[in-house]
Amino acid sequence: MRRAAAVIPARYQSSRFPGKPLALILGKPMIQWVYAGVGEARLVERVIVATDDERIREAAKAFGAEVMLTSAAHSSGTERVAEVAQLIDNKIIINIQGDEPLVSGGLVDSLVEALQDENVEMASLMARVYDLDLLTNPNINKVVTNQAGFALYFSRAPVPYQASDFFFQHIGIYGYRRDFLVEFAKMKPSRLERLEKLEQLRALENGRRIKMVEVAQPTLSVDTPGDIIKVEEFLRKKGHGKN
Repeated sequence: MRRAAAVIPARYQSSRFPGKPLALILGKPMIQWVYAGVGEARLVERVIVATDDERIREAAKAFGAEVMLTSAAHSSGTERVAEVAQLIDNKIIINIQGDEPLVSGGLVDSLVEALQDENVEMASLMARVYDLDLLTNPNINKVVTNQAGFALYFSRAPVPYQASDFFFQHIGIYGYRRDFLVEFAKMKPSRLERLEKLEQLRALENGRRIKMVEVAQPTLSVDTPGDIIKVEEFLRKKGHGKN
């Protein structure tokens, strides 16, 4: 089985939450929680923090991470990951954003396994959500798939429109074949991507396929400072932070 490299793109500037990767969660920077979670993956042989910021670089080095400094000109984490991908040998690249402190090795491995199929060049995760009140929340991204498990569309709008049992929430962790990732990062932003503000639509609009892998539950990502409290509460329930 081909093993992967996992890349964690992290930037300091953020309109809603400046310095987010270094925000403390139970006394440790968020990027450290992400790095540790990814490091549990059985099918990943290398975990790299990719950043253009010296503060993040020094913090990551302090807890023993491998770090690569990347261009400050990138407009997305995907471009940052693609830069790193061109400098390493792994044929499978996993992209985990630096705001996923509860990511697990199992989630990462599920993407690596999907990409063992030569016909899959891009993969991502989804989970069933039974709370239909969340269907209209534009901050929760939804995905619909065909019967083979490939994405038909991603949206912030309620899809499926009249779901009465559950919907699939998209989890923004991606796996790529390296050659496709480099190609994808060079594609121009597409119309639907700009309207929905969802980068993965660029692949669909260019006629490419995204294999969706179902997992048990959504992750709890950090978008605002208030989300830190939710993550800490979850971790304490799991036994972290206790003397």
